[in-house]
Amino acid sequence: MNNNETDFSGLGIAPKMLEKLASLGFKSPTPIQHKTIPATIEGKDIIGIAQTGTGKTLAFGVPMIQRILQSPTTGKGLVILPTRELAIQVEETLVKIGRGFGLKTAVLIGGASTYLQIKQLRQNPHIIIGTPGRINDLMQQRALNLQNVGILVLDEADRMFDMGFAPQIKKILQQIPANRQTMLFSATMPESIAKMASSYMKLPLRIEVAKQGTTAEKVEHELFVVPKNQKLSLLKVLLSEYKGSVLIFIRVKHSAGRICRDLKNIGVSAAEIHSNRSLNQRKEALEGFKLGRYRVLVATDIASRGIDVTGIELVINYDLPENPEDYVHRIGRTGRAGMAGKAISFAMPDQGAKVREIQKLTRLLLPIIKLPANLPAAPTGPA
Repeated sequence: MNNNETDFSGLGIAPKMLEKLASLGFKSPTPIQHKTIPATIEGKDIIGIAQTGTGKTLAFGVPMIQRILQSPTTGKGLVILPTRELAIQVEETLVKIGRGFGLKTAVLIGGASTYLQIKQLRQNPHIIIGTPGRINDLMQQRALNLQNVGILVLDEADRMFDMGFAPQIKKILQQIPANRQTMLFSATMPESIAKMASSYMKLPLRIEVAKQGTTAEKVEHELFVVPKNQKLSLLKVLLSEYKGSVLIFIRVKHSAGRICRDLKNIGVSAAEIHSNRSLNQRKEALEGFKLGRYRVLVATDIASRGIDVTGIELVINYDLPENPEDYVHRIGRTGRAGMAGKAISFAMPDQGAKVREIQKLTRLLLPIIKLPANLPAAPTGPA
């Protein structure tokens, strides 16, 4: 048996599951998968810290599916995530792995039909994937009983606590048997959240494959110090220089429509994704971006952890993030799975403190690039 990091054998994965992984093109485990899967199969509680794009879904998904299907006494799986997009994405991955094994799933997210979700729950799914708000709604309606959950995953846990989901998560945890396996995964794990999380766990094994705040290795970082009224002009210059797909992060959703309109006026196909868009609109934008129908996707931080698109050439922080941790997640959308990528940030002249916070967390020096000569100022108006 080959017990090294070059393939999935030797990690405790059942032969049929190994065949399934091979058929899906998963040949070598990532570091987080290699370190996490054996302990998870043994039923240990896990706090897993790894960069975005390193395969955390497979790290918990493979052991979870294997344990639930091998032993009915394990109980159901419950995966809680901060955003609808992430929930849909995780379910897609789990379904791919579980296809052929009779795995049944239910996705519980806002913006989708409660009636259809209740119908899914009546089919007695093995794994439930959802966001805290909708899970609580269905618990209150008595449509969801969590008494038989044996494996709990909190994915992007720090983000959920940051988004104010702590009270809802607490209510969910009160309904799940204390005798369960609990796994926490995230790219960043502030100490306060680690303490809060570990109070819900039994002697958790902390697996850290990169220091928290570590960014993807092959991402090149640049910083422009640019006045507010020149941001749009700079964006247009950069889009003429880079020809691939570009993900643009903004701070407030109200800017998204205006930026998209301005880009369409210069012949750049663009879509927007934020909390004011319906679930179907968000799905269409993400799918269009994946398929190349839109070259540019303009997003708020709701999407920084919910976008799994390969081959994004460039991430632009049009607005610096509110929290330095979000810089890690935003730029983690490029340079995924060992590929090269680029991250360019726009900082206004009075945002030096924010830049220093990012540099301190990431232990990176963001090189300042000189603005293009004769950069025009945009007409004054809302940001």
